[in-house]
Amino acid sequence: MRKGKSLKKNGFQTDNVILISIAHLTHDVYTSFLAPLLPLLIEKLNISLFLSGILSVVQRIPSLFNPLVGIMAEKMKVRYFVIFAPAITTIAMGLIGIAPVYTVLLVLLFVSGVSSTLFHVPAPVMVKKISGTRTGMGMSFFMLGGELARTLGPLIVVAAVEQWGLDGTLRLIPFGLIASFILWLKLRKISISEDIQTDSPDYFGIFKRFLPIFMTLAGITFFRGAMKASLTLYLPVYLTGKGMELWGAGVSLSVLQLAGAAGTFLSGSISDRIGRRATLVIVSIVSPLLMLLFINSSGVFSVILLVLMGMFLVAPQSVNLAVIHDLDTKHLPFVNGVYMMINFFINSIMVLGVGGFSDHLGMDTTYYIAAFLAFPAIFFALKVPLKKNKNK
Repeated sequence: MRKGKSLKKNGFQTDNVILISIAHLTHDVYTSFLAPLLPLLIEKLNISLFLSGILSVVQRIPSLFNPLVGIMAEKMKVRYFVIFAPAITTIAMGLIGIAPVYTVLLVLLFVSGVSSTLFHVPAPVMVKKISGTRTGMGMSFFMLGGELARTLGPLIVVAAVEQWGLDGTLRLIPFGLIASFILWLKLRKISISEDIQTDSPDYFGIFKRFLPIFMTLAGITFFRGAMKASLTLYLPVYLTGKGMELWGAGVSLSVLQLAGAAGTFLSGSISDRIGRRATLVIVSIVSPLLMLLFINSSGVFSVILLVLMGMFLVAPQSVNLAVIHDLDTKHLPFVNGVYMMINFFINSIMVLGVGGFSDHLGMDTTYYIAAFLAFPAIFFALKVPLKKNKNK
């Protein structure tokens, strides 16, 4: 990439990192529409919490092909994935408000999942290549865009629905298309040093070599998965079930996500200083304790806990990405694709589990189970390497 004024001694290219973070923000604003609209979709289509969980799973199914997208990213100019994926996602998610039946809703969410996969696999690789020696900081900027999107998304879609009804999601489509056009103007000339070219690499061998890292991060994701699903996808349902208005539940979700944006931004940079392992251990200890307090809280104290939970809930995401991109390999698109496949697959299973348990045991009991299930993540956090893996 051409060096500019923003290129620091440590190789961190601030302007370009921010551009990709904005792309992440644009894309994920629309993918965040599902959770705040769930109460209305459940009522409109008369579906159970388990079936509502399947909606999220279908949206994540394309993530199973993340490794293949990673291989494609090694042979193509990946910036075009980053540029045009938001436009596809915008159209699909903008139509969910007028979906007449459950099947149509599934199709729209699947399409948005495909475009999301095309975006999320190559984008972190681009960030890695323009972050120099500050990989953690680069991933923090990138994840900040995503978490801010999950803050703004619920506010935007709830405001649209309050103003125009559930069909009002249609009116949000033009904004995403314009944003994608702006991204094309800004990112189309960016060259990531050089396009990756490889000669018949042994992808299975690469997978086996980094399997211990994948398993460690999978353990952290699995045991924290129910807690994350409970506090993100199902939070509006949980709060409206306790008598809160939809707008209040939407604002609560945005408060959680805004705090999450701060947490994910700080955690990557902190992990550059105190280490990936130490950061993940601290987060793994504090998160479930905060959730247990939240379940038994009310009033202003619950709002304070919501903020604190948000900061610790998604903090591991930027750290985990930094762990992956610390690996010394020429095949980061593929490695990142494998990690994201595992990550999304586990989170999908946990979403279904939380929905199923909520239908049969109630959401209060499910929230307790999710909190206690998160404690074993501490063991896996302790297994994260202290130093960069030097395998090639």
